[in-house]
Amino acid sequence: MNNLKDDQPLKAQTTEEKLEEKLVDIELKKQEDLTEEKARELNFSYINLVGFPISPDILGLIKEDEAKKFKFMTFFRDDSTIKLAVVDPSLPEVIKKKEELAKKHHRTVTIFLISKHSFERALELYKAVVKIRNVEYGVKISEEDIKKFKAEIDNFEKLDTKLKEETNLTYFITMLLASAQNADASDIHIEAEEKEIFIRFRLDGILHIVATVPSDKWKKIVNRVKILAGLKINVNDVPQDGRISIYMSNDKLDIRVSTLPTAFGESIVMRLLKSTATSIEFSDLGITGKALKDLEKEVKRPNGMIITTGPTGSGKTTTLYAILNKINDEGNKVITLEDPIEYQMKGISQSQIDHSKDYTFASGLRSIMRQDPDVIMVGEIRDLETAETAIQAALTGHMVVSTIHTNDAAGAIPRFLSMGTKPFLLAPALNAVIGQRLVRKICDHCKEETQLDDANLEKVKNIMSEISPASGVKINLDKLKFYKGKGCPKCSDIGYKGRVGIYEIFAMDKEIEGVILSNKVSEYEMREIAVKKGMVTMPQDGILKALEGITSIEEVFRVSMNK
Repeated sequence: MNNLKDDQPLKAQTTEEKLEEKLVDIELKKQEDLTEEKARELNFSYINLVGFPISPDILGLIKEDEAKKFKFMTFFRDDSTIKLAVVDPSLPEVIKKKEELAKKHHRTVTIFLISKHSFERALELYKAVVKIRNVEYGVKISEEDIKKFKAEIDNFEKLDTKLKEETNLTYFITMLLASAQNADASDIHIEAEEKEIFIRFRLDGILHIVATVPSDKWKKIVNRVKILAGLKINVNDVPQDGRISIYMSNDKLDIRVSTLPTAFGESIVMRLLKSTATSIEFSDLGITGKALKDLEKEVKRPNGMIITTGPTGSGKTTTLYAILNKINDEGNKVITLEDPIEYQMKGISQSQIDHSKDYTFASGLRSIMRQDPDVIMVGEIRDLETAETAIQAALTGHMVVSTIHTNDAAGAIPRFLSMGTKPFLLAPALNAVIGQRLVRKICDHCKEETQLDDANLEKVKNIMSEISPASGVKINLDKLKFYKGKGCPKCSDIGYKGRVGIYEIFAMDKEIEGVILSNKVSEYEMREIAVKKGMVTMPQDGILKALEGITSIEEVFRVSMNK
């Protein structure tokens, strides 16, 4: 043996291990086959729970001590059924537990036979749930803790220090949420890298790194977020979606949670959704002047279509909610089709798209028509079937509001026609089209006047010189003032705080209807007609807001540089 090379014993050991592993696999397969055969004899269903995804809240229907003692556990639940896995169905405790679960949860309980090995492997999930016994799923984070950490952590430097020190994972997540609320962040990104975990907040549409923590905390952080969001903790190779709800004294904070497998662990994104966002008014959005008058007029009409356009993240959904808020009263039946439902609105029937069940915008819209609605919101029109159904609804006495992906308002009509919609139906159905983007607002606490360089000043003057007299806007191009934010603690030294929309809105009239009916409409021609009739374009609206000190010219050009 002393003459053997160093790697030979290692190879022999590896071979033996592989052989032993193979024998174990054969034995386990034999056990599963016997269990399945026994299930058939006893007229039970059979399942192997090794690798089966079980949500923490479902596992928690039975306490760990009881599960160990009687060798049974719950592994699945839906609206009508609970599935109970048992090793020995002859025990009287099994029937007792089945009846108890059925009575308590008002569901049918089905027994599945499992092997002892399958049970022991599934039992290990209790460890990952962090003392699952007596845990109440749903809200785990209190308003008191949120308020406490909001007061303690008033900048990102403190957040970074606190997160590195914190060992209580619930407090870890609470600190993130409190700091995100302080900063008015819309999203929290928790991303694993090889040596560190990066935490980024999306502030006014832009991501900023706010903290880093050691990578050895990663698994605990992921499991804690999953438990709070009701996700499957033993599934890490497929995306999952969940939700956390925190009830505040005067608001409800909903957090939409998404996990995604990546090279160094699952990426976590938490989107913060405030219910108060549904009470927004047109003036809060930043719609002013002729655009505001046109939109208010069109919203009062009993039928027709109002379409918002723009890329993802341009605030289209918020605009739709503002429209619904304007017309939502007891005299109107309002139904929405959304993917996903971001905000809950009182007095409105909101329906969630589910592609796995073939419940799409098109099929959902057909079903909605049988519900006798007055107002319909369709999250997005992306195909001919949805477009035609929406147009028919608008022509038969319904108000339809929806979104479509185009660069600007003028591109909406050519987009509809390119889908294959009939011009003679589209023309009378369409009421108004809104183009929009979101720009960051200059922080009021550190705003100061600034000078533009010659190139940008010339660009501003060229854009503003094209404003139509019909818009009612008057501006002295020789007296232009601009502003910027220099950065302060109130805006986390970014110089911006909050966002506002820049818009272009045109309403239908006989001339535009005639162009549509010609079926030869171009985006350029539509824009030319709309501007002639007084439409202020998005870049022009942005510059007007910059002149008022609301935003900066850099922001306007950043989001509308293709104009």
